[in-house]
Amino acid sequence: MSHFYTDVDHFALLPAILLALFGCAVFLFDFLLGERSRRWQLALVLPGLALTGWQLARQGEIAPFTAFHGALTIDAFGLFFNWLFLLTAGLVALLSYRYLEVEQEHQGEYYGLVLMAQAGAYFLAVGTELITIFVGLETMSISFYVLAGFLRRSRRSNEAALKYLLLGAFSSGILAYGFSILYGLAGSTYFADIAAAVGARPAFDPLTVLAILTVSAGVLFKIAAAPFHMWAPDVYEGAPTAVTAYLAVGSKIASVALLLRLFLGPLGTARAAWEPLLLVAAVVSLTVGNLAALTQTNVKRLLAYSSIAHAGYLLLGVVAGNATGLRGVAIYAGAYVFMTLGAFAVLLGVHGEELGDLNGLARRQPAVAAAMVVFLVSLAGLPPTAGFVGKYYVFLALIEAGRYVLALVGAVYVAVALFYYFRVVRCMFLEPAAEGVARVGLSAGVRVALGVTGVLTLGAGVYPEPLLQWAVRAVLK
Repeated sequence: MSHFYTDVDHFALLPAILLALFGCAVFLFDFLLGERSRRWQLALVLPGLALTGWQLARQGEIAPFTAFHGALTIDAFGLFFNWLFLLTAGLVALLSYRYLEVEQEHQGEYYGLVLMAQAGAYFLAVGTELITIFVGLETMSISFYVLAGFLRRSRRSNEAALKYLLLGAFSSGILAYGFSILYGLAGSTYFADIAAAVGARPAFDPLTVLAILTVSAGVLFKIAAAPFHMWAPDVYEGAPTAVTAYLAVGSKIASVALLLRLFLGPLGTARAAWEPLLLVAAVVSLTVGNLAALTQTNVKRLLAYSSIAHAGYLLLGVVAGNATGLRGVAIYAGAYVFMTLGAFAVLLGVHGEELGDLNGLARRQPAVAAAMVVFLVSLAGLPPTAGFVGKYYVFLALIEAGRYVLALVGAVYVAVALFYYFRVVRCMFLEPAAEGVARVGLSAGVRVALGVTGVLTLGAGVYPEPLLQWAVRAVLK
């Protein structure tokens, strides 16, 4: 009998193993050294991320390949999303250092949980077996539950963590129920076997439809798409701002990778059953997200509703059902990482989250205000930014597929989004700053994050070819 594990199996696991080991090392250093460990925490996190990146690069040299009898598939798709996770975790770690000092909650557990969340996200991008991706999803989710309540003395943070935990556990239960139905249909948890079993049944077979409904509910909750979005505004507002940035980007992009793996893989042959469901979710997300954002005065809540709207655009790319749509989803995912992290970096730099905290920012910190304008313009989808490129390919895919009404609906909501994004611009440039508000110095981490996200947001808009080629390799086989 041949041995169960191979060198390829170990090689496929190396990025996740490195993330988990460095996460445990941070926990251990914090326990042994206490207060003295603070200066060593980033010294462990950043090398851990660098080594993980090195392993991803090594995997890219021989991809695609499978491991653990098909439970993991290391391909361009998984590597694309894992590079996005890596960029997100690195920038969040840099953004968090000064923030945690100010909030007097600089504990090593924070950085360990950041790494553990990324280790779970790794499996959502490369997993092709139900148990594997469920374990990865829960590893990521549990880390976020704890991070959301990391400000222990803040009732708002505690409330956010409790809401997220209760609703997240409920959604995970629904998703697990859907997975159990898929297992019952196929007698296997592997995607290839499930795809064959689903393909052998009618598209509207009652069991297949029930599986699609429950899996959709679980996944749409994770990407904060309506009507499963109710947790996002409260959690985004109550969680520590650095955690909100990680949650808004890392969790959403990992869940988008999971959605694409599931709906284009084992459920791909039942497209007739799930496409109308995702279409409705996309339109409702655009409507709820954009209209609710119009009245927000807290920038974190505004970005939460904006995030719901962006989930709608991502779903439109999937609904388009063509190669351009998949390319658009990948490009949009990359653009979303750059521009959303950049917007939260500005909030961390000014130590505020209300619209009033941004009043007069253009006079106090003109460079920071200019960076925020770039990120807001990109979130709205205007040229020459990465957000424009993402929306362009989503709309192009809808037009190619003959979905003219959907393209028109998406374009109308771009106009709506301009209104609430430019409310923030008006506060920065036209409103006077409150009395006694002084210029706040930016930490080194915030400066690096603003520089990286600003360059990527503008660079991908002015010269999108590298991102386009990367996206094509990721989603088109």
